[in-house]
Amino acid sequence: MELLCLEEAELRRSYSLFSFGGCVFDILMPIWCVWKRIPWPESKYIRYNTTSTTVPGKLNVHLVAHTHDDVGWLKTVDQYYVGSNNSIQGACVQNVLDSIVPALLADKNRKFIYVEQAFFQRWWREQSEAVKDTVKKLVNSGQLEFINGGMCMHDEAATHYIDMIDQTTLGHRFIKEEFGITPRIGWQIDPFGHSAVQAYLLGAEVGFDSLFFARIDYQDRAKRKGEKTLEVVWQGSKSLGSSAQIFSGAFPENYEPPTSNFYYEVNDDSAVVQDDVNLFDYNVPDRVNEFVSAAISQANITRTNHVMWTMGTDFKYQYAHTWFRQMDKLMHYVNQDGRVHALYSTPSIYTDAKHAANEAWPIKTDDFFPYADRVNAYWTGYFTSRPALKGYVRFLSGYYLAARQLEYFKGKSALGPKTDSLADALSLAQHHDAVSGTSKQHVANDYAKRLSIGYTEAEKVVAASLAGLTEAATNTGRKTPQIKFQQCPLLNVSYCPASEVGFSDGKDLVVVIYNPVGWKREDIIRIPVVNENVVVRDSSGKEVQSQLLPILDAFLGLKNYHTAAYLGVSATVNAKYWLAFSATVPPLGFSTYYVSNAKKSATISDRHTAYRSGNQNDTFEVGPGNLKLVYSGIQGKLTYINNRSKVQESLEEAYKYYSGYGNDRTETSQASGAYIFRPNGSSSPIKPDVESPLTVLRGPIVHEVHQKINSWIYQTTRLYKGKDHAEVEFIVGPIPIDDGVGKEIATEIKTTLASSKTFYTDSNGRDFIERVRDYRKDWDLEVNQPVAGNYYPINLGIYLKDKSKEFSVLVDRSVGGSSILDGQVELMVHRRLLQDDSRGVAEALNETVCIQNKCTGLTVLGKYYFRIDPVGEGARWRRSFGQEIYSPFLLAFTESDGNWGDSHVTTFSGLDPSYSLPDNVAIITLEDLGDGKVLLRLAHLYEIGEDKHLSVKASVELKKVFPYKQIQKITEASLSANQERAEMERKRLVWQVKGSTPEPQVSRGGPVDPDKLVAELAPMEIRTFIISFRH
Repeated sequence: MELLCLEEAELRRSYSLFSFGGCVFDILMPIWCVWKRIPWPESKYIRYNTTSTTVPGKLNVHLVAHTHDDVGWLKTVDQYYVGSNNSIQGACVQNVLDSIVPALLADKNRKFIYVEQAFFQRWWREQSEAVKDTVKKLVNSGQLEFINGGMCMHDEAATHYIDMIDQTTLGHRFIKEEFGITPRIGWQIDPFGHSAVQAYLLGAEVGFDSLFFARIDYQDRAKRKGEKTLEVVWQGSKSLGSSAQIFSGAFPENYEPPTSNFYYEVNDDSAVVQDDVNLFDYNVPDRVNEFVSAAISQANITRTNHVMWTMGTDFKYQYAHTWFRQMDKLMHYVNQDGRVHALYSTPSIYTDAKHAANEAWPIKTDDFFPYADRVNAYWTGYFTSRPALKGYVRFLSGYYLAARQLEYFKGKSALGPKTDSLADALSLAQHHDAVSGTSKQHVANDYAKRLSIGYTEAEKVVAASLAGLTEAATNTGRKTPQIKFQQCPLLNVSYCPASEVGFSDGKDLVVVIYNPVGWKREDIIRIPVVNENVVVRDSSGKEVQSQLLPILDAFLGLKNYHTAAYLGVSATVNAKYWLAFSATVPPLGFSTYYVSNAKKSATISDRHTAYRSGNQNDTFEVGPGNLKLVYSGIQGKLTYINNRSKVQESLEEAYKYYSGYGNDRTETSQASGAYIFRPNGSSSPIKPDVESPLTVLRGPIVHEVHQKINSWIYQTTRLYKGKDHAEVEFIVGPIPIDDGVGKEIATEIKTTLASSKTFYTDSNGRDFIERVRDYRKDWDLEVNQPVAGNYYPINLGIYLKDKSKEFSVLVDRSVGGSSILDGQVELMVHRRLLQDDSRGVAEALNETVCIQNKCTGLTVLGKYYFRIDPVGEGARWRRSFGQEIYSPFLLAFTESDGNWGDSHVTTFSGLDPSYSLPDNVAIITLEDLGDGKVLLRLAHLYEIGEDKHLSVKASVELKKVFPYKQIQKITEASLSANQERAEMERKRLVWQVKGSTPEPQVSRGGPVDPDKLVAELAPMEIRTFIISFRH
């Protein structure tokens, strides 16, 4: 073979200085030289030159070999691992990892990255010591690199920041213990939009040098390509500013090869490099030209002379040799050609090359939500999809935080029950097809099953710990506590066998209430009881004010159906009442209350029925404290009055639904589905049944207003004594689909606030980000979906404000929400759809609950909370109460003959009795690491400028956090606790930023003095410590 050049007259106009073999090459269209077949010796072994170094002055194409392995999506995590259920998808991660090792050993220049530790750990446990040693050598040499390093690639919309930290820590801990290394790169290539918290907290604060992702809005992507701003320095936190910025890159299209002709899995359609001259279809010139063309095309939208090619996609490299054989050849011939330079690389190598280029990068703030991949296709439905699973994940997340605290107080046992199973299940649940609600139904069932198994074991940890702590006063040498505590995970549907007992035998029901937050707390406890002759006493024997509220038919039906569906039991006793009483519990501690038989009835709520007359002047008022709600005779209209803050506001509550758009077979056809929210027109009001009155219950502790909106929506509004917010509990479902229309249900509250199109939503439960309706800061938005395009993920809350007031709504799980009109807030609480949205799951989002093969649509029970404050004063409630929503009281029950307090500890605090954490700090991790060490994370709850009193530095006295231990050593670590903080800061890459505005001096807490042992936290700072105690 030889290279022949055409006459210059035959050439197209040249734009380039590249040359090879005397022939000039156009950088955009390299087609002027042809190959001519000449006699060639017999084919023989070719040693491909895969030397992988960058070349100055050339366009360097970094080939990053990778596989993207979902820990559940179309198949369950275990099916994906072992390669079963292949009628759904031919995918086997075990094959990938088995195949990668020999492929890397075959050539020392080859490189591969791996992400999902849930899979890698399964594989690692099965390997011989010889294989493990080989893999460790591959890791140490840089041929195999762990990227991201979490148990999964977590979602960024429906996840809470504490869960994101926990699952990342689990993966990073394994990598550090087995390989002694710390991952450098964030790799969030498949989540459907990207959060500010991911950038600054799960990026910069874990020590990553860069963060790469694929899915950004199609309009944003088009603008960034034109401006060469796909790669930026992202400052995700107003409070931490440049101290927590990270180099970030969005891929030009997706996380796959640059064109459809560079896929090399067995049976892929791409043309292989056929370089045997004795065989037909010799194509080296074509493949080289196509490679160069794709490289130059990407270079035209990328800064510096380095581009990255993501060589892989979902579950690829099951036979790794097919990929590496072709990449070896491409590299060999492309580098011989010389117009561009190809090399095996990793995101770490690519990041270092970008950093060395000494480029000034554009800056990015806020986040990348919402995400649309084309016209009418906003991925905002998954913010709410599978709301019951989302609620279960959030409930167990808070439970896990409390269980680990109690596990620490008890001492982690090598033989006894542990919280590890729940940790593993929760880590899988953060995956971007798990809590997001975008998996197939059988996979969602698998996530829930794993969570239930994890909860069952953690429940034993909690019971054993509380038993040990309560028996501490009299446990003289007994190793195993004798008390058997029960808990009630289905308390939300009034099912609690421990409390649904008669007290006629003279026994007390002992209620031990654990408080996982770091401050003393008073809250209302509600437990179901079977009769009215009960009394509540505190640990000193003093009677506590209580109130009985009848359990209405809506709750009894919910209880009976779901205990049969989930537990396979039929209730033999139905509780008649909720018993409500106020409990006060010390920080990180418990209090004990007794419920026993009484000769007379407890206070039963006054009950009356109110009808909507249609007359605005027909009103009634509820509220046992400062907060009053005045309901008018007109449906949905009420007045909010706070006598303490003097705030008064007119409200209008309603439910509505959006009809899910179907497949209209047009060019812009897009159905609403698990991922995508596409309403068919504007919303339709859900009008309450005219004959359905309001049931009003009043008592000394709580007032309730019950309303049956229709046959499938029921709402209860509660106002508690001593609380200045309203609690709204909704039961929604089964959503009717008899008309053949899928429906997406939203609740809304309208106020008169002049919010000027502006509202604020949280980022993963942490920072609040300003949103402006029909507007994007980074580009001129072309509005094609005025509702779906203004929906945002909500994990903590949403608020809006005007010149005088703030209206805040907090949630109990991840939901989607917005402010579609000024003064209005809406939350999507449930979705039931009949068509797939064509994003891969191939299943309609139509959840059902079945008893003996008889299925009904899913019913969801959830809560939200709202409050109106003078402007500038709402943050304290959002932050403090928001933390209490995440970490509710934990209740445990047992029986006693009436003298419990004589032989048991009745109150306990893990902190010094005189101490509680500052109001602006929370303990988000307290975990026993064994060997006399604990992992402690402290989080400042406020942003800069959020509250005039609490957006300031806070101090935590560690000696008083651990009053019963002697601290020997304290080491500050990175967020995922896999390296010392000082070492992380020392290694951090510093990036030049283009056009940045001066920022206020970023404040951080100082070093911890080893004598004083006081930890400072600045606004939004999270500090992670590994603490060693003297034995």
